[in-house]
Amino acid sequence: MKKIGTLFTIGLLTLVLAACGSDSGSNEGDLEEVNIGYFPNLDHAAGIVGKELNFFQDELGDVKAEFQNFPNGNDFIDALDTGLVDIGYVGPGPAINYFLSGGDIVILGTAANGATLIVSREGSGIEDLDDFGGKSFCTPGNGCTHNVQLEIMLKELGLESNRVGGTVEHQSRVAPASMIGMFEQGQIDATAAPEPWGTYLVEELDAHVVTEWDDVFLGETLPSVVLVTSNAFLEENPEIVDQVLRAHKESVAFTQENTEDTLTAVNDTIYELTQTKLPETVLEKAWTRMTITTETHADALQEWADASYELGFMEQEPDLDGLVDTSRLDAILEE
Repeated sequence: MKKIGTLFTIGLLTLVLAACGSDSGSNEGDLEEVNIGYFPNLDHAAGIVGKELNFFQDELGDVKAEFQNFPNGNDFIDALDTGLVDIGYVGPGPAINYFLSGGDIVILGTAANGATLIVSREGSGIEDLDDFGGKSFCTPGNGCTHNVQLEIMLKELGLESNRVGGTVEHQSRVAPASMIGMFEQGQIDATAAPEPWGTYLVEELDAHVVTEWDDVFLGETLPSVVLVTSNAFLEENPEIVDQVLRAHKESVAFTQENTEDTLTAVNDTIYELTQTKLPETVLEKAWTRMTITTETHADALQEWADASYELGFMEQEPDLDGLVDTSRLDAILEE
C-alpha cells in the first residue's frame, strides 16, 4: 500500500504538503486548508451535500475547505497515509484494513448504512448466489467492503474466488462508473456495487438483482460510509475536526429532510466527475436502498472484520480496539 519509495517522491510529497498546509509539523494556528476526501457515490451524500452547500466551508471559516474525490477506498487510504487528505469519507473495509496494518486512522462517525447491491448481467446465467460458480464479478477494490460482503456469502455456499483457488473470478479496482461499460460489453457477469451504480445497472441495463441491500451480509447495520481522520491530525487540530463534524451533522440532517435537493446535488456531482448523468428514477430507487445516519454500529464493523479474516484478506484475527471513537461527534449531536 505504501507507494513512497524514492527520495524524489519524498521531496515532491514534501512540496505538495507544504502547499496544502497539511504537513505533520502544521498546527491549528498555521493551518490554511483542510483536504476532505469523498467518493462520487450516493451513500456519500453527506460529503457531497456538505461540499455543494458550503456547510464545511461555513464551519471552517478562514480555513479553506479543499475537496478530493476518489474511485475506491484504496486510493483514499493512500492519500490519507501520505497526508494528501486530512479527513474524509470512505468505506469501512479500507479503514479497517489500514488500521490493522498499523496505519494511523480513527473512525469519527458514520454517514450511511447499507447501499450494497449484488446484481448480475442480463444473460449471465446468474439468478441466485448459487449460480456464481465459474462466473465472474467485480468490485471497487480487493478486500473492500462490498467484496467481503459478497465473498462471505459465497463461501457459506461452498463457493470461493480465484484469489484462493476457487472457481469464481474476481476483478478488483473497478470504478463503479466503469461497471456500466463492462456490463454492456459482457466483460463481467456480476458485481457487488455501491449505490447508485447497482440500481443503475438494474434500471438501465436490465441487470438482475441477486441480493437486495438489506439481505446482503450485515446489510442494514454495516456502515457503508464512515468519516475518518488520522490521530495525528486530530491531536494537532481538534477544533478543526469539531468544525468538520458540525458540518457533517448539518449535512446528514439536510439529506434526511431534503431528498429532492440531495439527489440533485449528488447527480450534478456525479456528472461533473464521471460525465454520467443518472436518471432521476435510478437515484430515487437507489435512495431507498440505504439509511443515511450518524449512528455507528461498532459490532457490525467487528463482524465484517471477522469475515474478512475468515476469507483470508487478513493474516491475523482482527482486534478493532482503538479504531472507533465517536465521542466528539456524540457530543456535537447533543449540542
